[in-house]
Amino acid sequence: MKDIKNPIMHTLAEYALITASIMLMVVGVYFFKFPNHFAFGGVTGFSTVISAMTRWSASDFTSIVNMALLVLGFLFLGKSFGVKTVYASIVMSVGLSVLERVCPLDRPLTTEPLLELMFAIFLPAISSAILFNIGASSGGTDIIAMILKKHTSLNIGTVLMLVDVASVAASFFVFGPETGLFSTIGLAAKSLVIDDVIENINLCKCFNIICDNPDPICDYIINTLHRSATIYQAQGAFTHHNKTVIMTTMSRGQALKLRSYIRQVEPHAFMLISNSSEIVGKGFLAS
Repeated sequence: MKDIKNPIMHTLAEYALITASIMLMVVGVYFFKFPNHFAFGGVTGFSTVISAMTRWSASDFTSIVNMALLVLGFLFLGKSFGVKTVYASIVMSVGLSVLERVCPLDRPLTTEPLLELMFAIFLPAISSAILFNIGASSGGTDIIAMILKKHTSLNIGTVLMLVDVASVAASFFVFGPETGLFSTIGLAAKSLVIDDVIENINLCKCFNIICDNPDPICDYIINTLHRSATIYQAQGAFTHHNKTVIMTTMSRGQALKLRSYIRQVEPHAFMLISNSSEIVGKGFLAS
């Protein structure tokens, strides 16, 4: 999306991505998390417990709590409250309510709880990672985190973890040890999956190219791949021959093209290629 120059088209593409990500989360929560009573992950985790205790719909409870948290967000955060978060929270509430009425479920889709746990973890985790990557969130306990960050000195990560642990602990008493243990696995795996997805979304390739003739390589980087590079002079420790080192960073697709090109124009060039998931600067993340 960062390649879209038109601001209107960029905004539309961003909100389309938010909508798709939230619907992915809704599918994971509604079809895999709620029917199996997996009680991890903020508001939806507590919703499974409250639904079992009160016979109240988990989807409706999630929607009501999300709307209440939006109101708290406006009251305590004012203009600093993210529009993307508001939109995502509304889409999630509407999506859950629509699915409950269009496709009601009274039992899990399969008889394999471990398989369904995987989908209950991965679908929302992928969605959360995409949202985080574009500066949005699905609302819920994220709104509580924003309020705590602004008005208290509490450790937000600890507070949110305690909320998740409380819902998982409650699942042991409400649903029994088997569901409680599944929820514990889900809680432990959720953050790991989110971190891994974010890292892969942002993954870039960093090149250090040691060569004799840098001109065609730099020309290809600048005019074909539309990236830039830094060059400096070096000397071989064994031969003492003068060499040029080209340092550049680009996407994985561009990296494959550059590696292939270098093998054609200078087969004896020495390439050091490494991964990086966080690059700050022009053309990458804002500093």
